[in-house]
Amino acid sequence: MGNWFTIDTIGEDTFMISEYRHWEETHAYLLNGSERSLLIDTGLGIENIYEEVIRLTDKPVTAVATHIHWDHIGGHRYFPDFYVQEEEVSWLSGGFPLPVEQVRKSVAERCDLPEGFSADAYEIFQGRPARVLKDDEIIDIGGRSVNVLHTPGHSPGHMCFFEKERGWLFAGDLVYKGTLFAYYPSTDPQAYRTSLERVSALPVTRVFPGHHDPDLRPEFLEEVRNAFLTLHAEGKLHHGGGMHQYDGFAVWI
Repeated sequence: MGNWFTIDTIGEDTFMISEYRHWEETHAYLLNGSERSLLIDTGLGIENIYEEVIRLTDKPVTAVATHIHWDHIGGHRYFPDFYVQEEEVSWLSGGFPLPVEQVRKSVAERCDLPEGFSADAYEIFQGRPARVLKDDEIIDIGGRSVNVLHTPGHSPGHMCFFEKERGWLFAGDLVYKGTLFAYYPSTDPQAYRTSLERVSALPVTRVFPGHHDPDLRPEFLEEVRNAFLTLHAEGKLHHGGGMHQYDGFAVWI
């Protein structure tokens, strides 16, 4: 496996599994409960994330996806017990809105690929979820409960996961340092704004993004929300609105 994955300990029962050798610098998060473990996202699938996960837990593992994009579900094939949001179930059975050729280009772009891996053979994960999630459901893993928040915008079924007792928000692609993408046909800039308004009102103590620098202040949620509110007020929050630069992030709509 080499050094494809980087493991960081968030607490004695929580780990971040990162893929820094790819330009997207994806993060997956393993939450260990007393009865089972919850893996939030599974990365690109370039290397076997399961082999890392079983070193960090001896409990049964359920995988969830913040959304059904290739860089968040690539390792789902190793976890038959996985959950997805109801709006994107069809994407797992041939309905993904981008051609696989375009995805393969993104996988190979600016990436220190491991020896023996060929992006030409890369396939978008397809499968049948064990459970379909809806907004405001709770996932209990034994001594830890995670609230499911439907936060569309980046994708129609995007979810954040909020561990209320700790104030921890696992934000997926809703917020991170870098370029926030809302220009694809499957994105919805106005829904993105509404989701940011919802999440920024929560009592968040830590934010765990899906990409890049993991050190995010809770105030970052408000900064991104305010940017979207300003774009909306200026009549720019729509597809074709262009790229807008801010301190620490950009919005591409």
